[in-house]
Amino acid sequence: MINKSEITLTVNGERFNEVVEPRMLASDFIREQLKLTGTHVGCEHGVCGACTILVDGKTTRSCLKFAVQLNGSIVETIENFGSIEKLDRIQEAFKKNHALQCGFCTPGFVITVKELLETEKLETDEDIRRALSGNLCRCTGYENIVKTVKELIKTRKS
Repeated sequence: MINKSEITLTVNGERFNEVVEPRMLASDFIREQLKLTGTHVGCEHGVCGACTILVDGKTTRSCLKFAVQLNGSIVETIENFGSIEKLDRIQEAFKKNHALQCGFCTPGFVITVKELLETEKLETDEDIRRALSGNLCRCTGYENIVKTVKELIKTRKS
């Protein structure tokens, strides 16, 4: 018999009290228990960045974290970034600059870019590429993603 753990957390502004198995991954918890399927699972080794979420304002690979580790945290997933009717400014920039193709990696990139815009200077293309190197895209070649970040840098809050 597996003991279960109670956790309390805030996800996208909503408070949750949940019961989870201690070995349940945060990515599985978010997708299966909370039904927030915008968090994608790619490599399950923390390499591709598709499962990136914000935990207490910092990017986190949800496939490398257990759900019980989210206890007491504030979590933000891609579902908190706008809607089809009204995209978030980062999503809008990705759309405008054709910085997505299949879209599988896009949620992780959007979340990563949000943190980068708040915490990093990113003065050169090399800075941007280095900052994004933890997110993999198999479709775009990254040029339009870099272009998107450069545009967002010009309009970010000082």
